[in-house]
Amino acid sequence: MYFTDRGIEELENRRGEEEVTLAWLADQLRTFVDLNPDFEVPVERLATWLARLDDEDDDE
Repeated sequence: MYFTDRGIEELENRRGEEEVTLAWLADQLRTFVDLNPDFEVPVERLATWLARLDDEDDDE
């Protein structure tokens, strides 16, 4: 188990039944980066990864 799994598990346990929009999530990520600018790169990578989940791999 990665250390980050604890936060993911807490998120799922506390808010897992909620429905949110991707616009809401994007707004929360922007707010988080505004408050924590050191995390700009990891948040950008996560957002890009989520945005491209349905893209076909270029390697196939």
